[in-house]
Amino acid sequence: MSRVNLRRKQVLVSFALPTIIVAFAFSGIAVTAHADTVRITVSHYSDATGPYFNKMAHEFEKATPGTTIKIEEVNWDALQQKLQTDIMGGANSDLAIVATRWLLDFVHDDVAEPLDGYMDASFRDRFIGQILAPGEIKGKVCGLPLAASTRALYYNKDLLAKAGYPNGPKTWNDVIDASKKLKAMHIAGFGLQGKEIETDVYFYYGLWSYGGDVIGKDGKAAFNSQAGVKAATLYKTMIDDGLTEPGVTGYNREGVQNLFKQGRVAMVISLPFLSKQIAKEVPNLKYGIGPIPMGTTQATYAVTDSIMMFKNSKVKKSAWKFLDFLFTKSPRVEFSKTEGFLPTTKAEASDPALNGPDTKAFIALLPNARFAPTVTGWEYTAKVVSDAMQSVYLGKAQPAAALNAAAEKANRSLGK
Repeated sequence: MSRVNLRRKQVLVSFALPTIIVAFAFSGIAVTAHADTVRITVSHYSDATGPYFNKMAHEFEKATPGTTIKIEEVNWDALQQKLQTDIMGGANSDLAIVATRWLLDFVHDDVAEPLDGYMDASFRDRFIGQILAPGEIKGKVCGLPLAASTRALYYNKDLLAKAGYPNGPKTWNDVIDASKKLKAMHIAGFGLQGKEIETDVYFYYGLWSYGGDVIGKDGKAAFNSQAGVKAATLYKTMIDDGLTEPGVTGYNREGVQNLFKQGRVAMVISLPFLSKQIAKEVPNLKYGIGPIPMGTTQATYAVTDSIMMFKNSKVKKSAWKFLDFLFTKSPRVEFSKTEGFLPTTKAEASDPALNGPDTKAFIALLPNARFAPTVTGWEYTAKVVSDAMQSVYLGKAQPAAALNAAAEKANRSLGK
């Protein structure tokens, strides 16, 4: 017999304390009736990600009796496909971490719940405006910024000092000059990513630094411009001259970062969390952090990942309460400090734990940051650019021809 039914029997047979027993019975019924299970799909950023979200779930459940939070952790490379498959099968979670650039497609497919109706002015004011903006699609906030980063050049201080650049290179010409000197010491100068996700982004660093754009104001692919050809040629020349690690198409982001941590490459472009990895794994490595090398202009890449709510969720009120909790100061500071991301809220930015010199170095790059274009078909565009750059790196195509062919493919996915 259920506990609720037992209590109901007690109400019927116990007339001595009717008020107390009826109240007790009603309390039991109310908790059962409003019990919610909120499912959230989270991206695996590090080995600390799962424990963090499980801890937050436990804290929230203690403060919110009757609500259960179920965490599902998915590797980043499989996340988008996992979400799409779940959506098609009607088995998606209530909340999910997504790349902010995916939001437009989710809005287009009418599966994203706009969050404006849940937010008041004080909640919106928690966020750093520039970081919240990418999650706003067609005038509505569809995602809250969970993780933020810019990209910078990490350089090995000891090796760059030997090459004559104790404060790191400032321009691509400096990178080439330093790399030539390091080559004579049998050390690869520049770590170049050429495998898996963000192979395209490594190309954009050069593209933007020469004043180019990925997508033009007309919505068409613009990466095959003169600036794009110059950036692709720059990388190909460095490969041909032995200034990068050998076999660049065999190295993803993690692989290039490992080479840097091992002292096998002297420079690499990466995210804030690399400094946290260095402190943990190779604390004796002396490194500096500087802007992306300049061609004709200063530029970097800024990225946010967002938490979104799905429109078909049956527990939206409880899901929102969990979001509200996650974006209070203590959970935010713990997340960004643990994972090595930049602050997304003002309260985080003021906390000493997130105000160290490395964090400040990345935050200082925000004024020159570019976000991924919010356009439908972006993921396919990224893929064709990555494929084009791999063909250039392998010597299978010349830069201009490869980028022109990629632009034709991209324009079809962009609807142009």
